[in-house]
Amino acid sequence: MKLRVRPEEAGLRLDIFLARRLESLTRSRIQSLNRAGGVRVNGRSEKAGYTVRDGDGIDIDLEATADAMSPALEPAPLPLHVLYEDDDLAVIEKPAGLTVHPGAGARVPTLVHGLLYRFKELSRPTGAPDRPGIVHRLDKWTSGLIIVARNDRTHARLSKAFEERRVRKVYLALVHGRLPKPAGEVTLNIGRHASIRTRMAAAPGKGRVAHTAWKVIAEFAGFSLLEVRIKTGRTHQIRVHLAAIGHPVAGDSVYGATSHRRFRQTYGALVEPERHLLHAAELEFDHPTTGVPLRFSSPLPPDFSGLVERLRAPAKSQ
Repeated sequence: MKLRVRPEEAGLRLDIFLARRLESLTRSRIQSLNRAGGVRVNGRSEKAGYTVRDGDGIDIDLEATADAMSPALEPAPLPLHVLYEDDDLAVIEKPAGLTVHPGAGARVPTLVHGLLYRFKELSRPTGAPDRPGIVHRLDKWTSGLIIVARNDRTHARLSKAFEERRVRKVYLALVHGRLPKPAGEVTLNIGRHASIRTRMAAAPGKGRVAHTAWKVIAEFAGFSLLEVRIKTGRTHQIRVHLAAIGHPVAGDSVYGATSHRRFRQTYGALVEPERHLLHAAELEFDHPTTGVPLRFSSPLPPDFSGLVERLRAPAKSQ
């Protein structure tokens, strides 16, 4: 892979720069890759603490090290809904409640366990032995479309497409309240919460640049249905941004705790436990091998669509 340092990234440590650009790799794995000579800055090997400069060209050899897949990753039969597959990739509809890959506190089986059962070949990205096939992620309780890489070449090309923002993603979100205008954007930076390290927070002047555009699709009593497009892929980005402007995603107990309590009292029996109503509805990208444009859409799952219909016609639900 080839990366170019942007002006806003100048001054970062090399390992931090790589961790931000290559979100599928852990910091320790990036350092291991660098020690093995798999990272070169302007043609030279540099230490992890090297300060990157605007315009630096960074070459990454993903074959420089090889990590064995975790022995805990045993294939498990899961009812995966595969919308598309070929020798290079697959597009899956992930249900709410299914974690994408193993991690701290994640129960098994995960989507990865099901992928290992469903497909004979998956990519094995360097530095991410517990994430075969995974190019991008969705939160556990977010439903919708996710791309899976079936070989390392495809993984590298898709990762670069995400990094260069050439993958178009559209989400649907049910949020509390009515927005003040038909459409808008949120450009607040996102970083780790100052005191709760498992959460993210809007952090003006700190954290990482994040951009979320929203458009009102429908309005109900106390709620709005939004179409959301993101140009960046920060952790919990949509949930953090919508909560920051006073319209948290319905069902989100983390970033909309006060509204969430009222929501669960009224509508809790209609949706999955702890389900926040956010759905990855559309994906559009060029096939990494053939260049053919691909576009996929996913309808709202029953619990989400059922609640929307109840809000549309409250009288009929009495």
